Amino acid sequence: MPLIPLAEAEALARAVLAAAGANPRMAALTAAALVAAEAAGQGGHGLSRVGQYAAFLRNGRADGAAEPALVAERGGAALVDARHGLAYPALALAVEEAASRAAAHGVAFLGIANSHHAGAMGLPVEALARRGLVALAFTNSPAAMPVPGGRRPLMGTNPVAAAFPRRDAPPLVIDMALSEVARGRIMKAAQEASPIPEGWALDAEGNPTTDPRAALSGAMLAMGGAKGALLAMVVELLCCALTGSAFGHEADSFFEEDGNRPRLGQAILAIDPAALAGREAVLARIEDFCAAMLAEPGVRLPGSRRGALAARAAAEGVEVPAALLARLRELAGAGARP
Repeated sequence: MPLIPLAEAEALARAVLAAAGANPRMAALTAAALVAAEAAGQGGHGLSRVGQYAAFLRNGRADGAAEPALVAERGGAALVDARHGLAYPALALAVEEAASRAAAHGVAFLGIANSHHAGAMGLPVEALARRGLVALAFTNSPAAMPVPGGRRPLMGTNPVAAAFPRRDAPPLVIDMALSEVARGRIMKAAQEASPIPEGWALDAEGNPTTDPRAALSGAMLAMGGAKGALLAMVVELLCCALTGSAFGHEADSFFEEDGNRPRLGQAILAIDPAALAGREAVLARIEDFCAAMLAEPGVRLPGSRRGALAARAAAEGVEVPAALLARLRELAGAGARP
């Protein structure tokens, strides 16, 4: 499998997105986020998404000319309109607003409306934690899971991420979808024609399946059964009701190139520890908990594996399947030709 330096991978992704119509800032921020996810071992939110995003731009499911804007604000609360572009410029604006408003008010809640696929939600919360803030982030996604007692997909897998700053160490980052497994992993398995474990998903008839393509046309299983589905409902309402965005069942699947503009919602909560127990006290408590976790053999901190993979990728590059690399180079070259 070819090994590609991160800068080269990012430049290639940026070229593909620009060729498909993304403005320079959208192409750059999106490429950076996808490569960061790839480097951290989150391939389902990495380079495998580049061609998909390019198709959405070409087909009008995402507006490559969009510039996100702040459209409502009061104190620590504000709403960013992504204006139907790819999500990453809106996320970047929300992170900046969350950081400044949390510093001013102690806490900030940023909603994002009319957005798109948001990728690895651990990235925006980690960026805030590196500024000394505690952060949580949520996003909804096209319908993939039923509500408790239901049979048809009505909610997305609705990831939740949280990050906590640490003293002299990278932030503690927790990033998870509320399905048994992230849907991006099933998409990646479908692209590679690899089976998935039983218990991840159901087919269109409601039967357990190990076929990733059957799973993509069926339903994901919520982690923890009804409790996981209820948590997904909380995320759906936080991200959509508060921002005026589309619910998962109103957004067409991301696994089809054609469809509507998804109008998804995201939410970011940022908290300044200085407004509560105090920065040093909060950092001390976080370190105490990390130490208690690591005192038990076999336990590792959440996000530590991703951090180690990212550090290795920064030094050595990322492995990219030959077929994917060839496809990305083809897409980038197509945009360069007259």
